[in-house]
Amino acid sequence: MMEIRAATIRQKGGPFRIENLILDEPRPDEVLVRIAATGMCHTDMVARDQLYDVPLPIVLGHEGAGVVERVGSNVKKVTAGDHVVLTYMWCGHCRPCLHGDLTYCQNFYALNFGGAREDGSSSARDAHGSLHDHFFGQSSFGTFALTHERNAIKVPREAPLELLGPLGCGIQTGAGAVINALKVNPGASFAAFGGGAVGLSAVMAARVTGATTIIAVDVVPSRLELARELGATHTVNSRETDPVATVRKISGGGVEYALESSGRPQVLRQAIDALGIRGTCGIVGAPALGTEVSFDVNGVMTTGKRILGIIEGDSIPDLFIPALVELYMQGRFPFDKLVKFYPLDRINEAAEDSEKGITIKPIIRVAL
Repeated sequence: MMEIRAATIRQKGGPFRIENLILDEPRPDEVLVRIAATGMCHTDMVARDQLYDVPLPIVLGHEGAGVVERVGSNVKKVTAGDHVVLTYMWCGHCRPCLHGDLTYCQNFYALNFGGAREDGSSSARDAHGSLHDHFFGQSSFGTFALTHERNAIKVPREAPLELLGPLGCGIQTGAGAVINALKVNPGASFAAFGGGAVGLSAVMAARVTGATTIIAVDVVPSRLELARELGATHTVNSRETDPVATVRKISGGGVEYALESSGRPQVLRQAIDALGIRGTCGIVGAPALGTEVSFDVNGVMTTGKRILGIIEGDSIPDLFIPALVELYMQGRFPFDKLVKFYPLDRINEAAEDSEKGITIKPIIRVAL
């Protein structure tokens, strides 16, 4: 066992509390990672605020990046000293996993939101007993994280490690939705509804795919300006104009692809209505469990529109995360323009800035 510092959530709505905890040694199939930095994602706030059923108290954090400290006796994928990005967890033995549909693992919710390993055990404890951990198989808001070999993704040492954590979830989700799930093609029209980290990652990915009409829709002028810098050919402030009518006008009758990342039902309806004939709308926003949305059934049916749920960008992390790192290193995917760094002891400030829209993608830098 070893002592670590980590940010815990002990009650609905927080705050994060920096505490000294004890962490177990890695099991045979596990990897101990010394965390360099961890991205803060909307899903951390969803868990903190109990919009999803996540057990408390818990150590959150699911966009970790760091250096492998030790590995279990059966681990072959990484070795001590390797640089890794930590991503979502999947079981590897259910029918979807065996088909290669890792993000639709039958055990996805339990493994990523259940606060424990697949066997129900946890690895972190305080003076009074066990805490919930293994959030997204990692719980990386701390100095060390214990993860399965499966969801530790090796990345090149020459890449800036403390920047890479968000590739494990938010950035991967937006980019993967465009590249892997929607399969936006050269010359296509695409609209991102929502200009946060996921939506802006989608904008960058659309430029990488060769889409020629790339529309960013948001209500924050600074985010729309950044979207232009990152590859959007058009921007729409939905507080100032009807986004559906404007997107349809720009695209000549409706876009071929749209992505909704805000988690707001009314925005999802706008994204669906903004589609052209045979258009596809991807859903990646995460509202509270049980949230419903309405749409015009005939408007969808008679135009052949498709509505597609997407988890983690339909990504196979061992392939997709290194590809995103390479795109970044080539200057073709500048996601560093989304981030701002905060030390671990200012994690509550990072959360507040994120929720206020001051910071698009906070990264919690861990001081060792």
